[in-house]
Amino acid sequence: MNPNILFDEYSTVRSRTLDLINPLGEADCCVQSLPESSPVKWHLGHVSWFFEAFILQHYEQTFKPFQPEFLTMFSSYNADNVPHPDPKRGLFTRPSLKATRDYGQNIDERMNSLSKKVAEDNIFEMITMLGIQHELQHQELMLADLKHLLSQNPMNPAYQPKTGPHAVPYVMPAPLTWHHYEAGIVEIGYAGEGFSYDNESPRHKQYLYPYQLASRLVTNGEYMRFIEEGGYDNPCHWFSEGWEWIKSNNCRHPLYWRHEGGEWKEFTLQGLVPLDFNLPALHMSFYEASAFAQWSDARLPTEAEWEYAASQQSFEGYLEDNNYFHPRHAITGEPGKIIQLYDHAWEWTQSSYSPYPGYNPKKPNRHMPKSDIWDIAVGEYNSESMVNQYVLRGGACITPRKRIRPSMRNFFPAKTRWQYSGIRLARNEACVD
Repeated sequence: MNPNILFDEYSTVRSRTLDLINPLGEADCCVQSLPESSPVKWHLGHVSWFFEAFILQHYEQTFKPFQPEFLTMFSSYNADNVPHPDPKRGLFTRPSLKATRDYGQNIDERMNSLSKKVAEDNIFEMITMLGIQHELQHQELMLADLKHLLSQNPMNPAYQPKTGPHAVPYVMPAPLTWHHYEAGIVEIGYAGEGFSYDNESPRHKQYLYPYQLASRLVTNGEYMRFIEEGGYDNPCHWFSEGWEWIKSNNCRHPLYWRHEGGEWKEFTLQGLVPLDFNLPALHMSFYEASAFAQWSDARLPTEAEWEYAASQQSFEGYLEDNNYFHPRHAITGEPGKIIQLYDHAWEWTQSSYSPYPGYNPKKPNRHMPKSDIWDIAVGEYNSESMVNQYVLRGGACITPRKRIRPSMRNFFPAKTRWQYSGIRLARNEACVD
């Protein structure tokens, strides 16, 4: 890639991160509301840390850290070099937000200078592209973390003005239909020349039994019926672990639903709004998604089923890039077309997050030569997370467009609710009358 084009892409993503935090004050950016989330200020420092630790440290001839402590406090690794969320990040009252922004500006200037000196270096280009994708991922995480933080405030503060579906007349959801897929051997995994994460490869064959996939996501109204008919009180719908989890955490509905003054409301990044029963239901755990599917005489799709269906059609939708951070009403698509694949909620699958057949965490991207820098920096980017998590597919209304592709694998533990997760149902063909 032309170094000017590469740096332009780098600068665009870095500017977008700053745009996202501009509506926030110093206090908004410092607090951490969940052990598994991070403060906005930490996200801001962390995306700069990536470029300093994985690029500048290896390429600058006279490397000097902006501030030595930043290489530790903004790292995603603990003292034993194991990647994990740090529940103490919210205690970092210093550096200030301004100092953290200054850190980012310094990294940008050094990356600009370096990009002119290392043109035609494939390793530099690939790690820079990984850093760009890593920052897009953190833009999404930052919005999800911020939503949870703001939801803890009795003032129900809005990140942005109330616009969109809450200001338009009642809209009926698109009818739910079932799309049939024949049995056969299919290929899944990334196929292309652009960027992909290591966990999307290698592309491989997989046999699918005949199945059906719902045309759209489950709505708030449909999920409400599950609640009203005792879904949270009947252990028959639940995995035993999920049943214990909802009882110990007193879960009775999706994370941001509230019943106040005789009516249901939902906390959003536009503040507290009336619950729209025709919008997709958000913020359920894997346990809740699976229980709803069981109650519906259906199941969650496998990730292979989801990817095969998604790969049959092009992307259309609304994402984070449009500055709209809540689902929109579903509009009936073309006959035979599945809707809401990418632009509303990440969709839980029944697939455990594990490596694909032939996956080698030590092997660099197939387009890259062997490199000690790559091995030190990102040679095992996703492999250490491949345990005790489930795969989500698609994308959400807070997902940047450049993160969208059929092969993209998101993943979280079964109890995760603060992410923008939703439900698409699947059925075995043999179960259809």
